[in-house]
Amino acid sequence: MSLEVTGKLVVKYDTQQVNDRFKKREFVIEIAEEINGNVYTNYAKMQLVQNKCEIVDRYNVGDTVKVSFNIKGNKWEKDGKVNYITNLDAWRVEAANAAPGGMGGNTAPSYGNNTNQYPAQANAGSYYNPSPENVDDLPF
Repeated sequence: MSLEVTGKLVVKYDTQQVNDRFKKREFVIEIAEEINGNVYTNYAKMQLVQNKCEIVDRYNVGDTVKVSFNIKGNKWEKDGKVNYITNLDAWRVEAANAAPGGMGGNTAPSYGNNTNQYPAQANAGSYYNPSPENVDDLPF
């Protein structure tokens, strides 16, 4: 299950080498939610593992980020007692105002006005007409 949350980066911890085959890095985001006119603030500690530990380096404390993560849980028994642990395993961190594909902004592209998607063709008319080799001729 993949989830997303947007919040303010408040803490970045150093990478921890847990053992010779596993490393992790934790960070915390502040999530503010308004319910019936009241603002509730929560803090979520998330972790990056292995080769993902450096993802958070490009952001500063105070930046608003969108985090994609999975919920992971483990069960173990120690001294006859069953214990559970839950981790929020982040696998993508991006600026909250970045759109997929690096186009910037959170707005959908305007297909009637090609200046957003094809700036080089802004003066070519009101609609984009691709060359025949770029046309997708699949029936579905």
